[in-house]
Amino acid sequence: MKEKLIKLLDNSYAPYSKMHFACIVETKSGNFYEGVNVENASFGGTICAERNAINNAISHGEKEFRCLYLMCDSDDICYPCNICKQTFLEFFNSDVIFNIMTKNGKMKVMDYNSIMKTVFTKEDLI
Repeated sequence: MKEKLIKLLDNSYAPYSKMHFACIVETKSGNFYEGVNVENASFGGTICAERNAINNAISHGEKEFRCLYLMCDSDDICYPCNICKQTFLEFFNSDVIFNIMTKNGKMKVMDYNSIMKTVFTKEDLI
């Protein structure tokens, strides 16, 4: 999964934050859907990699999820933002596993309740 995420990072569009994210969600049916962050000069129009991947799955008729894999190109682990966590509340059950990693190899495997307690702040920006 790590190599797929590294390749997917190249598709991220992040001219403003310079932070690139790639996400793959696995559905309970065993399918995988990808997403990257796509920034916009109108910051409210920006979409995170996590929501892009989830929306991709939903667009294909999938609404039951098993795992989420998220990678950023920073040196430190970056957790999902609160908008993404609101999407998790809408579509994920508490049994979803989160694999949060960096391009350089740091990784945390977290359960649903643990990820919902994390924060993404201005200090996380490169």
